[in-house]
Amino acid sequence: MVTPNHFLRFLFFLLVIRPLVLIVLGLNVRHRGRLPGAGPAVVAANHNSHLDTLVLMSLFPLRQLPRLRPVAAADYFLRNRVMAWFATKIIGIIPLKRAVHASGGDPLAEPTEALARGDILILFPEGSRGDPEHMEAFKTGIAHLAKRQPEAAIVPVFLHGLGKALPRGTFLLVPFFCDVFVGESMTWSGDRASFMAELNKREMDLADEGQFPVWE
Repeated sequence: MVTPNHFLRFLFFLLVIRPLVLIVLGLNVRHRGRLPGAGPAVVAANHNSHLDTLVLMSLFPLRQLPRLRPVAAADYFLRNRVMAWFATKIIGIIPLKRAVHASGGDPLAEPTEALARGDILILFPEGSRGDPEHMEAFKTGIAHLAKRQPEAAIVPVFLHGLGKALPRGTFLLVPFFCDVFVGESMTWSGDRASFMAELNKREMDLADEGQFPVWE
């Protein structure tokens, strides 16, 4: 069922995000056909910029927007009511508590339920935005999620250039040509160590595919 929030999300991406991505950034997407056409699936990408989530969502057909659910730290965007409403209702973000006490419940409950409904999650396994164009090894939270939904496709994605277009700590967008590399999907291997090793390897292989020079 289409809700008013879904309609607002559609307009936001049609009138704001897609023109921004196509005209200002000049995005180059490689292997777009590897993106999941349906859920349950997790798009796992490196994270350097506020733009990362919006750019990844713009790669999917508009009809899939209701099924796209980015996962982000609750302590960042739930600072005020307006930001919380926009993040959860228009962008569709699932808030994730990074610090959970014994009585705080299961932090992966909502992402797990979203996968069970057939949604496509957008996840940044590094845990937080790093320095521009410097990638850290993925943390194991994604392995716990994959174990709970072993049929879900895990699709690695490498983003390049967005950390320069809108780096952490700034809100001034710099027009910059950016690249997206989409990897082959994988599923839960049955072992956390082997799963994480394979996912990190695939992410590094995507980074190497572009043969980008190191930026200082």
